[in-house]
Amino acid sequence: MLENLPYFQRHLPEDLSRVNEVINQAVQSDVALISQIGTYIISAGGKRLRPIMTILAGKSVGYDGDKLYALAAMVEFIHTSTLLHDDVVDESDLRRGRETANNLFGNAAAVLVGDFLYTRAFQLMVDSGSMRILEVMADATNIIAEGEVMQLMNIGNTDITEAQYVQVIQYKTAKLFEAAAQVGAILGNAAPEHEQALKDYGMYVGTAFQIIDDVLDYSGETKEIGKNVGDDLAEGKPTLPLIYLMRNGSKPVADDVRHALENADRSSFQKIHDYVVHSDALTYSISEARKAVEQAVASLAVLPDSEVKQAMIQLAEESLARIS
Repeated sequence: MLENLPYFQRHLPEDLSRVNEVINQAVQSDVALISQIGTYIISAGGKRLRPIMTILAGKSVGYDGDKLYALAAMVEFIHTSTLLHDDVVDESDLRRGRETANNLFGNAAAVLVGDFLYTRAFQLMVDSGSMRILEVMADATNIIAEGEVMQLMNIGNTDITEAQYVQVIQYKTAKLFEAAAQVGAILGNAAPEHEQALKDYGMYVGTAFQIIDDVLDYSGETKEIGKNVGDDLAEGKPTLPLIYLMRNGSKPVADDVRHALENADRSSFQKIHDYVVHSDALTYSISEARKAVEQAVASLAVLPDSEVKQAMIQLAEESLARIS
């Protein structure tokens, strides 16, 4: 876990305390239900990887002002708003090990509070005083929305290629990691090559993170991953382990996977799970995640060596440790 890594042992509690102070203030509203749902979803915790990425990126180029923690909170608000909306779209009932907001408060309330958090994030962007940060985040949130629609269009799509899958996850997941790192760089007035390096780093870490998330749907446990195992198959999502089986499995295996995806059939999960774990699908998927981590680390080569840079390398490698 992050808190066991040297830099994070010393600095993570203070860093997150500063971020959480901003979050707790910004989630408040005169409308009681907004504060109630916002506090509920945010207090569920999560790894705060995206805010941590913003903080590390800023510190890596010498910036550690209050605006860094406000923008880290902004990134978490964007992330949380997408979770609220995703859970409604996916009809999920478990998130971060707790009942989803939509299951507890209803779909309408979850969507509307998601909108509140999303717009609150833009207020925090405006407070940064940087038009470039506004531009980066406006572009990023637009691409994230496109990625979510692309994922929706690919439900039950058994002809999806690996390249198309990677595009979806780089849009819907990795783009926010990328933007999180880039805004930290912008705050620190990073040199163009350093800003690009941090941007690339975020994108590759986000890619690895999502691939491992998809692996955990077949190799994790509900209490470990905080959601129901098998949700991806039940939603008809063609993730990398299943794409591998459809491309490399025997005809009966590939046909069974296609049938399960086309019918979004949770009752097939045990059969498909057995196919996945008794094949090279997980090994292949993990190797692709590892390549992304290696690219993330390589992206940082242009940055001067520092304790923060080492922490960023450790953060990238930690995405793989979730499967050990």
